[in-house]
Amino acid sequence: MHKTPKPIDFKAKQTEFAAYIRDPDNNPPPADVKEQRIKMYRELFFNNIESFLSGNFPVLKKILGDSEWLVLEKDFFAKHACQTPHFSEIPEEFLDYLQNERDSSTDYPFMLELAHYEWVEMALSISRNEVNTQISEFDNLLSQTLTLSPLAWPLAYQYPVHKIAPEFLPVEAPAQPTFLIVYRNPEDEVNFIEITAMTYRLLEIIQEQAYADTEACLKQVAKEMNHPNPEVVIKGGLQILKDLAEKIIVLA
Repeated sequence: MHKTPKPIDFKAKQTEFAAYIRDPDNNPPPADVKEQRIKMYRELFFNNIESFLSGNFPVLKKILGDSEWLVLEKDFFAKHACQTPHFSEIPEEFLDYLQNERDSSTDYPFMLELAHYEWVEMALSISRNEVNTQISEFDNLLSQTLTLSPLAWPLAYQYPVHKIAPEFLPVEAPAQPTFLIVYRNPEDEVNFIEITAMTYRLLEIIQEQAYADTEACLKQVAKEMNHPNPEVVIKGGLQILKDLAEKIIVLA
């Protein structure tokens, strides 16, 4: 009389398989899978992840060097459980790992901010948002309402991430933060502009509203600055907004 084969626990088998794929140094390979086959799967999965990370974080990779970068990638692959099936979202998962799971005293203090800055460039380049690129008349901008282009992101960092390179690796954050606008122009090129704290605050106020009254926004900034001559702030801020509108960063 033949014995009925013991049913396979596919969930347990999948967990065992995935554990080895993620971290073969600390997990044994499934006993019933040929070594050559399991190694092939491991290389296939890891190489796909490696390709997307290297392509999206070139500055970080260059700073770390090939060996340290590989260690970082392997740690991400072993520790982080991605919540997306889309390869284009892997870089965002990497940011989540750096912020919540990475634990290394030897990491550069600016690593998360630099990675975020590099991710923004990728995210804007593939964004499906569109804007009306027809340039408005700016002579009466003060009496118009404004909105921030969905293809323009005001960003604030502790470190000057746009300057970081192998020859410039700050170990402490400067006294003043760095403010940037990263935006995609009508030719689908991603660019950045370094801005002042005042401009960042102005864009922040506009971003908080669906349609912001230009004059009201400028008066609010002048009030927050406690400037003795608010008209100077309004006049200077208006010129800044005109320059940004011409770049389709703010929309009138």
